Amino acid sequence: MRILVTFAVAAEFAPWRKRHDFSLVQLADLTTYQAEITGASVVVLLTGMGGARAGSATRGIQTAATESGRFFEVCVSTGLAGGLQPEIRAGEIVVARELRTRAVSADLPKSGISCDRELMALAKKCGARGVRAFYEEDHIVITAAEKLRLSSSADVVDMESFEVISECLVWGTRGVAVRAISDTSEDDLPLDLNLAVTRAGDISLKRMLGQVLRQPKSVPGLLRFGRQSHQAAESLGDFLDSFIPELAARSEAFSLHKREVAQAG
Repeated sequence: MRILVTFAVAAEFAPWRKRHDFSLVQLADLTTYQAEITGASVVVLLTGMGGARAGSATRGIQTAATESGRFFEVCVSTGLAGGLQPEIRAGEIVVARELRTRAVSADLPKSGISCDRELMALAKKCGARGVRAFYEEDHIVITAAEKLRLSSSADVVDMESFEVISECLVWGTRGVAVRAISDTSEDDLPLDLNLAVTRAGDISLKRMLGQVLRQPKSVPGLLRFGRQSHQAAESLGDFLDSFIPELAARSEAFSLHKREVAQAG
């Protein structure tokens, strides 16, 4: 069984990476890590932050997989996210029933898609809280006020899930979106992290330090946010160490689904 797991940036992946013997594999301009975990072939893709980058990276790896004849049965879009509802707490693992976005591409003329029901049920069995919807924004949501405005549309906000899963659906890969909560609906982020995002979709520490020097009062909040983010990433690693073996145990059923999709196409 081949499983694609996507993260936006290396910091989200770091705790889980330390737990397994991942090998770095560079595929053209795509950064991937590969490992065998409980009998499953797991490929981790770092997409970069933002829907456009994530969609492009997912399309690239799906193309490479198809050309090699080694298809992905399942995709797990994962990483950190912000809570939009007060009951969703920092460090909690959440799984979406639906993914929503404002921007709609020409080949997917709707602003909402559903995650795979069986995968969502399995994620809940492994400890994730099921929520109604994730909303994909094109920027990091900084303030509690903006989160409140988005709360009527979804329960969680991220920047990649919609594009990753919609791209996987095109290729016949079953998909689910799972996130660990780094900041709650009440939290204002201490800095405008959008100013630190690089062209490649990473966070520049140099740019962050520049903001800190200009706003020294942000340091306590930044340290608190850093702790929450690290704890959320650790929780995500715990979840994946439960979820991936459960998926591997069902490999034949998911492989059969993939063959049926290929034959139908």
